[in-house]
Amino acid sequence: MAKYEVNPSAVRRARQLIESKQYVLDSDWGSVQPRADAENAFLDKHSWDDYADWHLGLTDGAADETKARYAFVYGDLRRLHRTGLIACVYRASEWRHKDIELAAHDLLQELDAKAGITAS
Repeated sequence: MAKYEVNPSAVRRARQLIESKQYVLDSDWGSVQPRADAENAFLDKHSWDDYADWHLGLTDGAADETKARYAFVYGDLRRLHRTGLIACVYRASEWRHKDIELAAHDLLQELDAKAGITAS
């Protein structure tokens, strides 16, 4: 099984997006998560560092500037998606990538607080 480390740059970028209200609270993550063609189009106009900032995980042992290096995407390459963070929490917890799970969980809590989502 692949091992991942938290991408601190992506966590900072996600926090910036939350602070500037560049997020979507309700979306169908299966429909809006970036596909290969969208990622390729993004890379045609942006740097690998910009691409990396959309991924909470860095794959141990994978070469930089390859798609294999970056995992746990949380947005559509324009905005953060709450459902993207939920997917990161779920997938990371499912495969026991605790650091990624906790980073995504913390971001989800920050987003919910910023958006005024409270426990009922």
